[in-house]
Amino acid sequence: MKRLLFLLSALLCALSAAAQTPEEILSRMEQELQTRQKEGVYMVVDARIPIVGTISTKTWMRDQKSRTEAKMMGVQMITWMADSTVWSYNTKKNEVEIETHHVTEKSDSDADISLFSGILEGYDVSLQKETPDEWHLRCLRRKTPDEDKDSPKTMTLIVSKADFRPVSLSFKTAGISASMHSITFGVPLSKVTFNSADYPDAKIIDKRTTD
Repeated sequence: MKRLLFLLSALLCALSAAAQTPEEILSRMEQELQTRQKEGVYMVVDARIPIVGTISTKTWMRDQKSRTEAKMMGVQMITWMADSTVWSYNTKKNEVEIETHHVTEKSDSDADISLFSGILEGYDVSLQKETPDEWHLRCLRRKTPDEDKDSPKTMTLIVSKADFRPVSLSFKTAGISASMHSITFGVPLSKVTFNSADYPDAKIIDKRTTD
């Protein structure tokens, strides 16, 4: 019996040592994102907007470039962004509009994936649920004098135990419910680069400014 109790005690100690705190999980997740982001990131974003309904977008990002595909009111739109240029392809009109994009302090091409970074700086994180494959974390925004009112008050983050990859991030803000999921790595540059040869019959409308 003593030997059995000793083995059980050793097993519990080993399990305790292997346990991950929410802070450790997020820190490791951010490290993995930073390391693998150079490979390119793909994700799906589902947003439920009042009156409009649910809009689903697919986004590929790599090297400050991005490609987003969305379908609204029966029309599929494909948008490429690179540096200060945006290409928008309307499949119904078969037209490509080229416009100047005024770059802000944070590059819009990685704005989505950046939501997974810096969570610990503004949120208190707790373990909501744990499965054999995933950690389910609840993120509650802290109240501070310079509180960002546009940031979601609460978020649910699911992280894979296998590789610390973010599985999904769900939140609600300004009446819009959103979920970011199906996150994978490995995007070829050709996927995020507009090539007019791929749309030989499309009408090209160049609206770029010279400012």
